[in-house]
Amino acid sequence: MKITIIGAGYVGLVTGACLSDVGHNVYCLDMNAKKINNLKKNIMPIYEDGLEKLVTKNTKAKRLSFTTSYTKAINHADIIFLAVDTPSKKNGSADLTSINKSCLSIAETMTSNKIIIEKSTVPVGTSILISRIFQKKLKELKKNLSVEICSNPEFLKEGSAIEDFTRPDRIIVGTDNIETRKIFENIYKPFNRKLNKIQFMNVKSAEFTKYAANSMLATKISFINELSIIADKLNVDIEDIRIGIGSDKRIGYDFLYPGCGYGGSCFPKDVKALIGTAKKLSHDSALLKAVNSTNDNQKTYLFKKMKKYFHNNFTGKTIGVWGLAFKPNTNDIRYAPSIEMIKLILKNNGSVIAYDPIANLKDIHDIYQHKNYKETTNHVKALRNVDALLICTEWKEFWSVDASLFAKQMKDPVIFDGRNIYPLDKFNNTSIKYFGIGRNFVS
Repeated sequence: MKITIIGAGYVGLVTGACLSDVGHNVYCLDMNAKKINNLKKNIMPIYEDGLEKLVTKNTKAKRLSFTTSYTKAINHADIIFLAVDTPSKKNGSADLTSINKSCLSIAETMTSNKIIIEKSTVPVGTSILISRIFQKKLKELKKNLSVEICSNPEFLKEGSAIEDFTRPDRIIVGTDNIETRKIFENIYKPFNRKLNKIQFMNVKSAEFTKYAANSMLATKISFINELSIIADKLNVDIEDIRIGIGSDKRIGYDFLYPGCGYGGSCFPKDVKALIGTAKKLSHDSALLKAVNSTNDNQKTYLFKKMKKYFHNNFTGKTIGVWGLAFKPNTNDIRYAPSIEMIKLILKNNGSVIAYDPIANLKDIHDIYQHKNYKETTNHVKALRNVDALLICTEWKEFWSVDASLFAKQMKDPVIFDGRNIYPLDKFNNTSIKYFGIGRNFVS
């Protein structure tokens, strides 16, 4: 099938690469000329395991193309996925500027009826807004054409997006049109052979399902983080509690890992957007507000432990930081807990030497250009003569580091582990002091 995707960001690029890999003829459009030119040279704008290989393979086979031309992209196909950004506004609601611009540009260039598919995460009812935009613009242009609006939200985890797309738990499709359902069955047939994973529902329900899913996962994270603070005060190990409750199949282990807070492009903005939706409906969502505020507080919790350890004085102290990305296997730093803690260290007259295998903070100018901030090329260099180590991201290369390395390299071998990657007995009979999240330390 011929498919066009508007937006060659994380979602659009993964979607385009995966659909083209099973034989669909895909055009990806993005108005960022530099990004498109780089993609034509197989230079990726993001890091995602397996993505570069998939893009290179399918551009070479001429199943995947990139363009900045709406005319070329819209005339390529009658099936159009909207995968543009919907960031948070200052009030927490979703900014639909890119959605609006894309729809107007599609209306201006379309010469046949189109199926418009929301792949971006959008507030419930956005399909109605999109319909109105097209109706008004097509009438203004005197085009006797029509569009059908569907919803097909993405459920991709950064770091395993290719796997998630090709082996999905479910494929949510919002449409009431029987004929359009057949089109989706055809699009996703290669990913849907062993078991039918497509779940059809109306458009608004599909839009809501995406927000509901992310908010549920964010709730689990904030729940275990809230328990970790109580565990600290009770002088018990939250890891024991995690295993104890996670073994209950009704609860499960997924997303039940205590840490220094969630980040990324999805959970923070989607929780806030759903709070905003509830507010518009005159509903005060106390639970979602608590999830959001708990996460905000968690991002500074480990810093407060460090501050107490250093007797409220970071002057002359250098903190090594392992991990900048909000999670492993990605270079995404959006809403990353590392940013909040590094800012606080610098603000309190401390210095930072940071290491991440892939990510950097070059776009966070108030950190990257600070005289007391430095990034280094390996994890050992981030330990040399530092007064403490702060672990923000659980990259695999950090897990099996020999305890003796900390004692040899660090000025003061004290570790503040924001991801609880080490067992407590790892540092028995050593001079290393170890503080995790909810692990026998009264704050």
